[in-house]
Amino acid sequence: MSIYQKIQDLFVKKQKIEREIMEIQNSCKHTEEIVTSIKENGDSSNTVIRCICKNCNKILRYPNDIEIFKYLSK
Repeated sequence: MSIYQKIQDLFVKKQKIEREIMEIQNSCKHTEEIVTSIKENGDSSNTVIRCICKNCNKILRYPNDIEIFKYLSK
């Protein structure tokens, strides 16, 4: 198998995994959320503070000032 074909196969697998993650996150009830720092985007080394679901890791919302202060005070 050529390098090109191997890369294409990996991209197809990645798309399937991302689709499955999205389906699981969309079906989650998001009953527990936490404030945490996450990567700004997949390729970035920058982090941002967000409220995410504790069960499925989906980004739910931006934390308010009090939540950010509490998180940074830990």
